Amino acid sequence: MKFAIIKERKNPPDRRVVFSPEKLAEARAQFPNAEFIVESSDIRIFPDAAYSDFGFKVTDDVSDADVMIGVKEVPIDHLIPNKKYFYFSHTIKKQPYNRKLLQAMLDKGIEMYDHETIIKRSGARLIGFGRYAGLVGAYNGFRALGLRDGLFNLPKVESLPDLDAVKAELDKITIPNIKILLTGTGKVAYGAKEILDHLGIKQISDALYLTSEFTEPVYCMADVMEYAKRKDGKVGDKYAFYKDPSGYESNFMPYAKQTDYFIAGHFYGDGAPYLFTREDAKHPDFRINLVADVSCDIDGPVASTIRPSTITDPFYGYNPQTEAEVAFDAKDAITVMAVDNLPCELPKDASEGFGDAFLEHVIPAFFNDDKDGILQRAKMTTSDGKLTKRYNYLQDYVDGKE
Repeated sequence: MKFAIIKERKNPPDRRVVFSPEKLAEARAQFPNAEFIVESSDIRIFPDAAYSDFGFKVTDDVSDADVMIGVKEVPIDHLIPNKKYFYFSHTIKKQPYNRKLLQAMLDKGIEMYDHETIIKRSGARLIGFGRYAGLVGAYNGFRALGLRDGLFNLPKVESLPDLDAVKAELDKITIPNIKILLTGTGKVAYGAKEILDHLGIKQISDALYLTSEFTEPVYCMADVMEYAKRKDGKVGDKYAFYKDPSGYESNFMPYAKQTDYFIAGHFYGDGAPYLFTREDAKHPDFRINLVADVSCDIDGPVASTIRPSTITDPFYGYNPQTEAEVAFDAKDAITVMAVDNLPCELPKDASEGFGDAFLEHVIPAFFNDDKDGILQRAKMTTSDGKLTKRYNYLQDYVDGKE
């Protein structure tokens, strides 16, 4: 079995990679029957020479490999027929902009394994960049706060070498007396929590958060059953909510009346109630004036997120009264950070963390008869050009009917 680490070709360039040179060497040591080669790249965070130094073949032609491992979407004209591919295809939610990509993979007899579909039996994701999205997103929110209010001037994450350097910059600043709400309990939320805890901000219960003011910065971590409630007044169940959220409505407004800085680190499922609407944001008691929307669902559950922002230009303002975009530091605006590719700002750490999980969960499946069903669950398309049963719901999308 020959695995290739492929070059990232999507624009804007992504410097991340699934395996660092050190982690790839670890994979080779664990699985001596596997061969690993590396496609040459001039943008990867780890240079070609770093792989060569570990004895890996670095080449412009990886067409003899069986399994292609990348991060972002592979341009259609670079897809090699009849191979196995791992990358984020952004097709499992029927994203219109990638329909042709899925069609091309089917036409080319490619076995597709999307990183998002690498899950436990329970459905929980096993690998991803969520922690790093949360880390960078929370930091960027504080950077916006400092710039907007003239408090401090944090450098961009992309200008720093690694996570240690990011945390060293945070050690230089003082956070004002604000109340911070963090939604979610997954990897994204815990990445953001890591930043809040590093800053020494005290975590408090939602009961205290909703009823008290403080003389120091505090934060509350709210799960879905705190900010959503059953319409019939009965006690909610989050697992029932995940299966069918139609009987629930938002309970976010009590938090919005007590929050200065909101970090959106939750997962938003189809049909779930919005956290706050454009009308909610007009309410005179709506207090939120800064949002780091790590989840970044456009025109969705967080009304102030009207478009994604970019690493180059990460902040904009949302005027709740006019529902229009304004300058990020405009009077009475909600300052929004909605960068949709946050882990790209921390490519070294993100790559190292991703490689740890990929080596633990995915590579062994090729050599243990997939005893845990990892590959079986993740496989979206077959070598004979069909969707697997698990992903047959995409057929209408493939056919252009949705």
